[in-house]
Formats: sequence, C-alpha cells, structure tokens
Amino acid sequence: MIWQSVAIDDAALGRRGAADWRQAGDGLRPHRLPAWTDAQMPDPALQLMAAMASGVRLVLRSDTRALQLDVECTGFEVEGTAPRPVVFDLLVDGRLHARRHDGNAATLIVGTPPAVRLAPGSASVLDFGALPEGEKTIEIWLPHAAQLAVRGLRLSAGASLSAAPAGRRWEHYGSSISHAMDADGPSETWPALAARARGLDLQLLGFAGQCLLDSLVARSIAATPADVISLKLGINIVNQDAMRERSFVAAVHGFLDTIRDAQPDVPILIISPIHCAMAETAPGPTLRRVSDGRVQFFHSERPAALAAGALTLVRIRELLAAIVARRRDANLRYVDGLQLFGAGDAPLLHDGLHPDAQGQRLLAERFLARMGDNWPGRTDDAG
Repeated sequence: MIWQSVAIDDAALGRRGAADWRQAGDGLRPHRLPAWTDAQMPDPALQLMAAMASGVRLVLRSDTRALQLDVECTGFEVEGTAPRPVVFDLLVDGRLHARRHDGNAATLIVGTPPAVRLAPGSASVLDFGALPEGEKTIEIWLPHAAQLAVRGLRLSAGASLSAAPAGRRWEHYGSSISHAMDADGPSETWPALAARARGLDLQLLGFAGQCLLDSLVARSIAATPADVISLKLGINIVNQDAMRERSFVAAVHGFLDTIRDAQPDVPILIISPIHCAMAETAPGPTLRRVSDGRVQFFHSERPAALAAGALTLVRIRELLAAIVARRRDANLRYVDGLQLFGAGDAPLLHDGLHPDAQGQRLLAERFLARMGDNWPGRTDDAG
C-alpha cells in the first residue's frame, strides 16, 4: 500500500469534542478543557479525566480505501482490577465500520489515594482495514477511557480530503455515568449514541468522579457557543459528600448564571441523578474497595448528629426540580433521571453505581424518547 500523510492540524481534518489540542512531541494531545483551566485545577483527578478523550473524534470526507492512525496512548486501571481497554471506533457515514484496540498503551494504575504509578507502553499504528469505495464521511472516535497523543494519519495515495460539515453543537456536562468508561466503545457512550442519532456535534464534559459544579467548567461551557446544553448533576456531590443543601443550591444557581450571562437563550437541560440504591436515601461519602478483581462501592455510616443538610439523591432531585421552577426560564428544562434509568434497571449497574454497556444503550434510548423527535429544536426553542 502506498500512503499519503495528513497533518493532524490540517484545516480539512475536523478535530471535534476537545477544547484544546496540545503539542506532545511530534503529535497533538486532545484535552476536553481549555489550557487556561490548568492554573485553576482544584484536583489532579479532574486534569486526568479531562485529558481522557471521551467524545473526541477526528472527522473528514474522503474517498480513501484505507486509513492508518499513529498514536501513543495511556490507559487507566484501578489497582487490583483489569486495565480498561483502549478502544478506537471508525465510523463510515454514521455507522460503525471497524473497532480497534491498542494493546501497546501505557497504563496509569491508581491505588489507594494518592498512590499512582505508570506501567510503560509504546506507540502503535492502527490499521482500520479496507474502507468502502467512493467519497464518505469518516469519523475516528478516540478512546473514552484513555489519554493519547495523535502522531499521524495516513490515507491511501491520491485520496481526496475535504472537511465534513458539523451539526448543531450539544455540550453535555456530567459524571462518570456520562464519561461512560463502561461503554463497549467510544462511539457507544450514551451521549455519543444520542448525539449520533440526532446528528449533533457533541462536546462531552463527562468527568468521572469530578462533576462538582466547578466554576472553571461553567466558564468553559459559557465560552463555547452551543445549540443545546445539558447538565447531569448530583451523583458526585453525594458520593464525595461535597456539599450540603445550602451550598449546593447556591452552586447550581451560580453555574447556571455563568452560562446564562454568555448564552442567554440557549436551551439548557438539568438532568437529575439516575437510580443508585446506596445513595437514594443515605448521604455520602461513597467509598471504594476492590474484591475478586472488581471495584465495589459502599457508603459509610454518618453519625445522626452530622446529618443536618446532608444530601441524598432523593433530596438532590427535589432541589434541582425546585431550582428550575424558581428561575422561570423558558429555555431551562428539568429531566428526572429516574425516567431515564430507574430502580427496575438496577441489574445493569455492574458495580451498584455505573451502567454497563447495555445500560449505556438504554440510557440513550430513554433520553431520546424523553426529549421527543424534534429535540433539540431551534435555538429559540425550549427543547
């Protein structure tokens, strides 16, 4: 095969889903938050999750019959469990055509905080095999549970290359349930499935363990013009015992105000937590242990004297619904997370907290059904 190289910063190559692409040796490393946020990072874990490429993809129009991608990846593992696979999806005209795993990736191994160590790896060349004839839209979805540097892209010699049109932009903020490391592949997280079904340009700000209403995230969302914004809030607040009622309500209002000051009319969805039995009526924090090679989550006991104002998922849902009602914003809508994933779906929570791959697909189906056929509607439509 004779190849032609495409520069990663070529204007015809769409680099979507990342706020920033940072130089890394001879490659570019996607980051889902802009560079200015580095100086304000409240926790290295947020930096780690923002550097994972969930929702990030390369998009082009070409008649190429073959494609190769040079990458250098760093995967993720909780000590005592199996490493998460580093998965790439190649879509042709919106359909999954090939899935590749990077078996050479380095692995970041996270033990009991703050213990972290790196198992080294090496660069890889991913070959996606024969592609259909004719001009087509090609999307390479980068790994949702790994960091990476993209070092090179090659098409078959003489192949055409042009920019693919982008759909309306959907910015979605959430926790590990939206980061969706348990999806089979990066194009099958629930936000990715929903975006693909509606032809939306997804900007996914799902950060495992880090959906804590940080002002730097609100400012990032506000600075990125969108056609629709969704905020899936609550589970990390409870899991980390991060706020009481007083601070949570003020933080949600402040987060919304920051976005509204910049984008006064964009439709915003507030999505409350899906079902999680351990946190429905018991406040956090949620603790983690590894047993038989699997992560398990559980709640610690809180003395009754310290329970005033502590948050549970039941209370979070009540507060979020009240916030939306109180703001009297025609373009602000509340979506009950239990309508997307309820107690009857609990068998799909593989660790009691996170939906498995089937659960991710169910979330997408229920979300789209709840939104209706015209979602996201016009920019002046409440959705």
